[in-house]
Amino acid sequence: MTSPADPPNGAGASGPGLKLLAVTACPTGIAHTYMAAEKLAQAAESLGHSMKVETQGSIGAENVLSDNDVSEADGIIIAADKDVDRSRFVGKRVLVVGVADGIHRPQQLIEQVLDAPVYEGDGSGAGHGASGAAASGGGQSGGGGGKGRSVTYKALMNGVSYMIPFVVVGGLLIAVSLALGGDTTSKGIVIPDDSFWKTVNDIGSIGFELMIPALSGYIAYAIADRPALVPGMVGGWIAAHGELYDSEAGAGFIGAIVTGFLAGYLVLWIKRVKVPKFVQPIMPIIVIPIVATSALGLFFIYVLGEPISWVFEQLTDWLGGLTGTSAAVLGIILGLMIAFDMGGPVNKTAFLFGAGLVSKNPEVMGACAAAIPVPPLGQGLATLLRRRMFDDQERETGLAALFMGFFGITEGAIPFAAARPARVIPANMVGGAVAGAIAGVASVEDNVPHGGPIVAVLGAVGGVPMFFVAVVVGTAVTALVTIALMSVGGGAVDSGSAVGAEGAAGGVRAPAAGGAGAAGGGSGAASVAAEPVLAGVGGGGRTGESNGAAGARKAVASQGVAGEGGEAEAASGGQVLSGYLTEQTVKERLAADGKDAAIREMAELLAATGKVADAEELVRAAFAREDQGTTGLGEEIAIPHAKTDAVTAPVVGFARSPEGIEWGAPDGTKARLVFMIAVPEADAGDEHLRILALLSRKLMAPEFRERLLGAGDVGAILGVLGEVE
Repeated sequence: MTSPADPPNGAGASGPGLKLLAVTACPTGIAHTYMAAEKLAQAAESLGHSMKVETQGSIGAENVLSDNDVSEADGIIIAADKDVDRSRFVGKRVLVVGVADGIHRPQQLIEQVLDAPVYEGDGSGAGHGASGAAASGGGQSGGGGGKGRSVTYKALMNGVSYMIPFVVVGGLLIAVSLALGGDTTSKGIVIPDDSFWKTVNDIGSIGFELMIPALSGYIAYAIADRPALVPGMVGGWIAAHGELYDSEAGAGFIGAIVTGFLAGYLVLWIKRVKVPKFVQPIMPIIVIPIVATSALGLFFIYVLGEPISWVFEQLTDWLGGLTGTSAAVLGIILGLMIAFDMGGPVNKTAFLFGAGLVSKNPEVMGACAAAIPVPPLGQGLATLLRRRMFDDQERETGLAALFMGFFGITEGAIPFAAARPARVIPANMVGGAVAGAIAGVASVEDNVPHGGPIVAVLGAVGGVPMFFVAVVVGTAVTALVTIALMSVGGGAVDSGSAVGAEGAAGGVRAPAAGGAGAAGGGSGAASVAAEPVLAGVGGGGRTGESNGAAGARKAVASQGVAGEGGEAEAASGGQVLSGYLTEQTVKERLAADGKDAAIREMAELLAATGKVADAEELVRAAFAREDQGTTGLGEEIAIPHAKTDAVTAPVVGFARSPEGIEWGAPDGTKARLVFMIAVPEADAGDEHLRILALLSRKLMAPEFRERLLGAGDVGAILGVLGEVE
């Protein structure tokens, strides 16, 4: 088979036609990726050009552009809402737009590509990643980052995504080593030096030390590519180690965010400096990293470091003057400080203040100990209460945060705070203040310099019942305030878009449409990522599967033989789309006249297969998905979908609405062709993603949609859909 992205019918292979290439990609699904690919291929054919399109979808990169393809190309269009590696396009005209532009104005893009800037590598032309999208102007619409996503947002999410594994691995290893090998002493929970668990703890500590440089480094990398990685990481290391600038506490993750952006934009600035040609080859590997790393390091140590150290000293002196203050007020202040920067100078000031008074005034450490676990426990609880607000990676991180919170590792909340600081940090502080106040009023004592429920379990806390009351109430407050702020904010990230990695590696979610509140009374039980079925980037190589050239048809042998009018008859048993769609899940006409009613009707249709254990839960999951952004794709198509344990096996349904249903599609068309896809939460296969990729491509052909609308009965509908594979 050939791909619909392959040169259609040889157009432009000889004669005056251009040889064009394209890359399409969206961060949270495959539908738009393949719709854009099909539209661009069709537009190129109609204009007499040849075009090959590489699609970077959930099942991996397909139809990958070869070196020969690039060398012979007259121009390259990147229609993507995620970063695409452009290093292979040096010397070529590259037009960078959002994936929606590839769908809605493909002919204009083809007309503009010869006026696009020539990509000359790092820091010029079309640029790289987020920075290139921001820097390139001209006829580029939406930039490389896609509409609605700023360079700052994408860079931050890139750093967070790379940091999360360090937090999880380091935090869990430290927690396990403390639980199994720790002893309670006056110095805290100590693991004997000759113990096996001390080695495990040391390994975990290395992971924890690397998380701040990783955050900083990959923020810088997203802005200015590989030359910025070293200065970003070194800057993050400096930020995390206060001894380099005479501070007892480092600048923490907030300092790492600062160094990441400083490194990224410093490298961008250096790239713009004109240098002789003989120097250009060594710029990205020698000159830029050395100059940027030295400049950033010295600036942080000698300029930023002193104010950080001064803040630490002033906070310590200020707290020292509060020892006579009422227990509740002091507890509130300590709780606010503990939860503010989770390992940064403010947090460290409060912790060291409490630790210094363990022998004289253990009530101060008691307030700190109650507040310490609240941020990770609260964020973990939020991912359980409202799972639909968080992507898969965040939900997994939430479980790890709960575990780390139990062992008093406040840093378990850093990934959430770094991703959406304006929502998470205030929520953490409110919960920490509540926990600190309750512990202060109840005169909870902690006799070791450590926090979290683990110290109570090991017998180091006086007033254990009220200690747990403080922790539980503070955790609940943090979780509820987090959910409230995310709902009021209209999405899951501070930029107004639902995350994410994405970021980059972690996955980034689709833009939120409307609020983040649950439609139809959806609850935290509805476990849905931003694109639950169509989600993920990479995760597999090429399948080798692709459609025929634009306008071509085929009847798969396993689906039956050509019937009257040249259409393929349904396979034995009425199964198409690899058996996901059957006679049971096809409806000639929807009775519903609204989106919500249509989703309910489609869920009932899928339930008839016996693969739906809880139809109402499936409806809630589908509604929650709609909260993240409409599944109306345009071209009179809607594909509502859900990933939930309410279904036991993948299943696809199809129904028509001759009058059309308002679905909020970007092009304003009403949905007349409605597909509903449901897969189990634990389903990890790529087969259904492959089917959806092929389906999305096929639906871009107007003639195919017309035949699907005009098919006389269920058998005829199955015959048309049988052409998809």
